[in-house]
Amino acid sequence: IAQGGKEMFFGEQRCQYDPYTYLLTTVELPVSTRVMQASKELPYLSVRVVLSPAIIRSVLMDVAPGPAPGRSDVKAFAVSPLNAGLLETMVRLVRLVDSPDETQVLLPLIQRELVYRLLVGEQGDRLRQMNVLGGQPHRIAQAVNRIRQEFTQPLRIEDLARQVGMSVSSFHHYFKAVTAMSPLQFQKQLQLQEARRLMMSEDLDAAGAGYRVGYENAAQFSREYKRLFGEPPMRDLERLREALVTSSSS
Repeated sequence: IAQGGKEMFFGEQRCQYDPYTYLLTTVELPVSTRVMQASKELPYLSVRVVLSPAIIRSVLMDVAPGPAPGRSDVKAFAVSPLNAGLLETMVRLVRLVDSPDETQVLLPLIQRELVYRLLVGEQGDRLRQMNVLGGQPHRIAQAVNRIRQEFTQPLRIEDLARQVGMSVSSFHHYFKAVTAMSPLQFQKQLQLQEARRLMMSEDLDAAGAGYRVGYENAAQFSREYKRLFGEPPMRDLERLREALVTSSSS
């Protein structure tokens, strides 16, 4: 974040970050976010950088292995203080926007430097574990991707565990360590977030949105929607639309 502040929610987890910190996510999760600090005079400004696994693994080959952790933290996101080296690298990366002729040569170099700064920093072990092929965290990341692609379909835990080469009990354990929820809870988050988007953007009613994301029982959909968002579907939509009107008129 260059200016302002933001809060991110996922299940019962939440974190806040600002210009003095950075957020590193190693698995794409269905999170909710809220900008906490912004105004017309000082708008919220941030940079999101997506680093390819190929670049991360390439840099890993050139970096000495870190010390073996006693108890590894493999959760999907965390916030750390922003150090001077990482900040300088990000500034040079953003400046390439104004130098398109230099991008082709300098962008790959700066991306590698950014990965290096992350690997030797506070969150280096998390990044390292998620990108070691065959490691448990990397296998969970593969399972998460499959659930994301097929979240409207019935979830078969045994098939997922078999696909990533894990026992069902180990799969449940590591999945919760990475995402802080069970596979079924993760799927429901995806379904309910998508249903909310469909009702907002495509003007579907609750029953239609629930059916599109895999719910066959409208009452169950409403119950689980309220449990996640705090209001029944239509009341939640009214609240969101009122908030949008208030925000656009202020």
